[in-house]
Amino acid sequence: MNEGNHKGIEIKGISKSYGNTQALSDINITFAPERIYGLLGQNGAGKSTLLNLITNRIFASSGTILVDGESNVENDRALSKIYMMSENTLYPEDMKLKDTFKWSAHFYPDFDTERAMKLAEMFKLKLNKKVKSLSTGYTSIFKLIIALCVNTPYLLLDEPVLGLDANHRDIFYKYLLEKYIEHPSTIIISTHLIEEVAGLIEDVVIIKEGHVIENTSKDELLSRGFTISGKAADVDAYIEKAGSLRAPGKKVLGTDSLGSLKTAYILGDRSDVPASLDISSMNLQKLFIQLTNSMDMREDA
Repeated sequence: MNEGNHKGIEIKGISKSYGNTQALSDINITFAPERIYGLLGQNGAGKSTLLNLITNRIFASSGTILVDGESNVENDRALSKIYMMSENTLYPEDMKLKDTFKWSAHFYPDFDTERAMKLAEMFKLKLNKKVKSLSTGYTSIFKLIIALCVNTPYLLLDEPVLGLDANHRDIFYKYLLEKYIEHPSTIIISTHLIEEVAGLIEDVVIIKEGHVIENTSKDELLSRGFTISGKAADVDAYIEKAGSLRAPGKKVLGTDSLGSLKTAYILGDRSDVPASLDISSMNLQKLFIQLTNSMDMREDA
């Protein structure tokens, strides 16, 4: 693996439709080398479609995807740099787990068999079992171990912790970070458990209804999201100001009311909040919920 020579995955004008359904619309993203991304969106937003396009499992209606500057379409050299863990298990059902490690090492020369054995012991995964005999949780564990050991420059994880209990999820996150430190790579995590991965991810891509509405660093996004709360009249006065020309670049994502009190969720600069209102930051999950529920969030909004 030629670390340091990677250009990243470039998504250029990608659209994908299924009949009359537009799954993705003119997506432009660059997943830079050696970064951990959170790919976030509600069910049906287009996250899995994008990952399947990157791995050439499906074809785009228009646009281009480049892996280290090369098209990914039917390009074994480009695709060999990517490993994607998804809901599908690609190994034969009758194969024993210990043999899947051997075949993984055959297809991925940088596969770390020693780490795979260590993780199998950590997760209490019995290697004499056949793939088809695994429970839902242990199927996820098996696929995670492979993903943590392939050491490709690009690792795509589509809902990686489905069926795992809290303890096993914690072990996975720990070893994912350990892998990243030892073998830096581009890791894209698509998940609904946003708060669990918030401490891991460096950059955030949020997709809503096939459009990218945010593509930035996690810290930059969090710095723009905040809530104000107080008397409804005071909150309404601030919202009116935020929607005027005097406050460009500010968006009111939503509001909640309780009696005479009101809370507003805001994206933008917080320096002009009056002393009559309480101000607080939003965590990533809360901000994601407000962004994806907002009626006017679009890439070009």
